[in-house]
Amino acid sequence: MKVTVLGSGSRGNSVLIESGDVRLLVDAGFSGRDMERRLAAVEIAPESITALLITHDHSDHTRGMGVVARRWGIPIYMTEPTRAACHKLLDGTEKLRRYGSEEPVEIQGLVVAPFLTVHDAVDPIAVTVTESATGQKLGIATDLGRATTPVRAALQGCDLLILESNHDPILLRESHYPWSVKSRIASGHGHLSNRAAAELAGELYHKQLATVILAHLSEAANEPEIARDTVGVALEKLRYRGPVHVASQETPMETMDVSRLRALVAPPQLSLL
Repeated sequence: MKVTVLGSGSRGNSVLIESGDVRLLVDAGFSGRDMERRLAAVEIAPESITALLITHDHSDHTRGMGVVARRWGIPIYMTEPTRAACHKLLDGTEKLRRYGSEEPVEIQGLVVAPFLTVHDAVDPIAVTVTESATGQKLGIATDLGRATTPVRAALQGCDLLILESNHDPILLRESHYPWSVKSRIASGHGHLSNRAAAELAGELYHKQLATVILAHLSEAANEPEIARDTVGVALEKLRYRGPVHVASQETPMETMDVSRLRALVAPPQLSLL
């Protein structure tokens, strides 16, 4: 399984997952033209995308979904409440596939397990994606007001974790945002702080965790170095051996090969001779 964060932040989010010839997009929060540009940057033809799965109705996750679906004939997976909330982005010609938080969805060898989050959207979902052939597991949780027990349970055992690390509390307090926006971001229905992300990452740590990617950073209330240091220090105390990356809003990240990353953190084998 390969994973590419095409971009993440308050102005747009999208993740590409590849397994053989299967290519799954999770969210399309950029315009159709920008989605095409980002896919071209990682040498992916848009018409080769197998499916698009939408996690919730906020525009930074849905902006380009209608254009992407219509222009390249890509089926869209979404919950019914999210579809209703996003009806203005759709014209009825799209190939829609419904899913819910109750049971996994299989998309040609990729098992997508959705689970409810606490966020101020109509029907907020995060997902894990498991490759059936290898058992490799990816977690994507970028809009979390708080890490509930079901969220913690769903994200256990991930090989690669894409986790929200939205804001630094001091920078949020000093930011230009109105007080109402600051309160919403910091609330239990808003976004995870760096400190909360560090606590969650520590709870999700296990010896096979190969990579952590911090996502959905606020441009006005966070800095990549602060987020990386906050989460990195917490994981280092647990002897985490993998890297901590920060996703960019502007450009796609380097494609991550989960098999290669797992090999890098695998414990050395003891010789019997």
